[in-house]
Amino acid sequence: MADPSSYRPRPGDIPDTPGVYRFRDEHRRVIYVGKAKSLRQRLANYFQDLANLHPRTRTMVTTAASVEWTVVSTEVEALQLEYSWIKEFDPRFNVKYRDDKSYPYLAVTMNEEFPRVQVMRGHKKKGVRYFGPYGHAWAIRDTVDLLLRVFPVRTCSAGVFKNAARTGRPCLLGYIGKCSAPCVGRISPEDHWDLADEFCDFMAGRTGTYLRRLEKQMMEAAEEMEYERAARLRDDIGALKKAMEKSAVVLADATDADLIAVAEDELEAAVQIFHVRGGRVRGQRGWVTDKVEEITTGALVEHALQQLYGEETGDAVPKEVLVPALPEPVEPVQEWLTGRRGSHVSLRIPQRGDKKALMETVQRNAQQALALHKTKRASDLTTRSRALEEIADALDLDSAPLRIECYDISHLQGDDVVASMVVFEDGLQRKGEYRRFQIKGFAGQDDVRSMHEVITRRFKRYLAEKERTGEWADGEDTDGATAPAGTTTAPVGTAPADSLAPTSTAVSPLTGTGAVTEADARPEAGAVTGTGSAPAAPEPGVGPVDGALKDEDGRPRKFAYPPQLVVVDGGQPQVAAAQRALDELGIDDIAVCGLAKRLEEVWLPGEDDPVVLPRTSEGLYLLQRVRDEAHRFAITYQRTKRAKRFRAGPLDDVPGLGETRKQALIKHFGSVKRLRSATIEQIQEVPGIGRKTAETIAAALAQAAPAAPAVNTATGEIMEDEEPETTAGSSGAPVTTGPPDERRGQET
Repeated sequence: MADPSSYRPRPGDIPDTPGVYRFRDEHRRVIYVGKAKSLRQRLANYFQDLANLHPRTRTMVTTAASVEWTVVSTEVEALQLEYSWIKEFDPRFNVKYRDDKSYPYLAVTMNEEFPRVQVMRGHKKKGVRYFGPYGHAWAIRDTVDLLLRVFPVRTCSAGVFKNAARTGRPCLLGYIGKCSAPCVGRISPEDHWDLADEFCDFMAGRTGTYLRRLEKQMMEAAEEMEYERAARLRDDIGALKKAMEKSAVVLADATDADLIAVAEDELEAAVQIFHVRGGRVRGQRGWVTDKVEEITTGALVEHALQQLYGEETGDAVPKEVLVPALPEPVEPVQEWLTGRRGSHVSLRIPQRGDKKALMETVQRNAQQALALHKTKRASDLTTRSRALEEIADALDLDSAPLRIECYDISHLQGDDVVASMVVFEDGLQRKGEYRRFQIKGFAGQDDVRSMHEVITRRFKRYLAEKERTGEWADGEDTDGATAPAGTTTAPVGTAPADSLAPTSTAVSPLTGTGAVTEADARPEAGAVTGTGSAPAAPEPGVGPVDGALKDEDGRPRKFAYPPQLVVVDGGQPQVAAAQRALDELGIDDIAVCGLAKRLEEVWLPGEDDPVVLPRTSEGLYLLQRVRDEAHRFAITYQRTKRAKRFRAGPLDDVPGLGETRKQALIKHFGSVKRLRSATIEQIQEVPGIGRKTAETIAAALAQAAPAAPAVNTATGEIMEDEEPETTAGSSGAPVTTGPPDERRGQET
């Protein structure tokens, strides 16, 4: 636990201008990002008497080891930079909204030749139009089923589409009139694209045009006594109206708006959003967050707006956003939203009428979401804190293990031996930091030896990262005293020349002044960076130090941060192996324990008797979750690796031959057997294969021993024309015969 006064910058070194600041811990990891209209006034609030700080703020400043800041010219730029840094560094003390579910969207792939209507989740893709989000996928399918009568757009997958095009026969929807069957040429690509565009217009709320057009066509058909056609149009109108009824009119003036409501208590906050388009509720979603800092409702709204519109542009940002409280100050946020949309956006609190009544409905949804979330044990901050404290007490740790890493070994009778590393921080999964290992030091089955190898490799990488970033560099000040690792004796807010990577001066496009940027801070153009603790000198031959999550090549730093607790899946032998690996590396500040499956006993290094936690213990429950997640991750990787080995063929050994060209070769020749007998000139006929590649392919196939012929297990027939290397062992399918050793020699 650090003393904030040890890294407190002098007030005169902090500029009295807008900017963004970030606190780092002792491992140079960003733990908090904030913005301020005046950096001097805001940072001063963090360095007052600890007794006057909010408990979560007090935890943050005592966890931090340094503070840095970046000056910008306007508050809007500060808002943008704060959002970018939160996305990049994922600070643990910032408010982070978690979706309480993965919401489905109705998506239309307008970027394809024949657009497809489908249900999609996850990240949005360029060129795809989204409608929603919806509470349930079945609600989307019901709506689409009604609209396909009027807008028979393609809904099939790429595989079904290609198969129908190959056979010349459409799917069932094509026969019953719910698909225009572009796969067999019943409609041109241009007409089908226009049909999909009309579908999108209807979903966007422009419904009156299509209803009036269909009613006019129905009347004309009736006058011409085409009663069957008139009846079909009547049914189409009924389907459209039924689809419209699924989203009731809530705002009579056809308003496009998003309504955001917040329900909160001392520990958590729930946010609910209603998306209203054309006066109708078109989607709903919700988030829940732990309040890891002292924060107002207006600040929660500001974070929700960043989360909601940070990646959106154009019409995805509505003309009007209704909120329960305005951020302070509101002008930069409103200006930022206007910039995202490209036209004016109104951000206000509804005062009366339908909008206020709808806001009350959204507020009730938020309160219910918070109450439901409170019942979920794994996400409850109080429960997680109690679990970490119980683990610390049971294992006699100095503090709660905020970062836990768990390791597991997986294999199948000694083959394909792999290991997994999973990471939990504050009792929650950090899937972005999971890692997988292949056991390379030996062959065969030895879980203890495998565990020793994995722990050694992981923490060798940690020590290498620590040395590379200069955390071991020791310097002496002018008085001869040794300076703390990772700090310098330069004035606060500056750094000596030998403690920084080379700086670059560029003309700022925002201010027109030169911007001197410290390499470690990675600010945007036009930003002048200061620091309360200058970074240590980079090693020779190594690029600028990035104290966050990236290497100099932009990839995530995989093993930069140590855990407080290492958990291994196993008993005494595995724990002893892990501890021996740490001792050999000279690491003595990381605790080790093991969780044995049979009796759920916790084993400690050098102890003859296990620690037995009560079955109702939250600490035991957390350790079980960590252990089970490591086991799941390991066995999934082991199965994937084994399946890949079984599917491997001789072409996989050809250097420089990717999946696309392998498929082109098999498609051209029909099988590897025919490819093996082909000449170099014949191989060159395949698109993308030059003479040098053809010679490499021929040489590799010549060296690979041909497998025995495949046999159909149902008939006993020898399959001369089939490719044995890629056959499967299912019933009735060809199976490779021959000695097992010969088949094993073909695997990679």
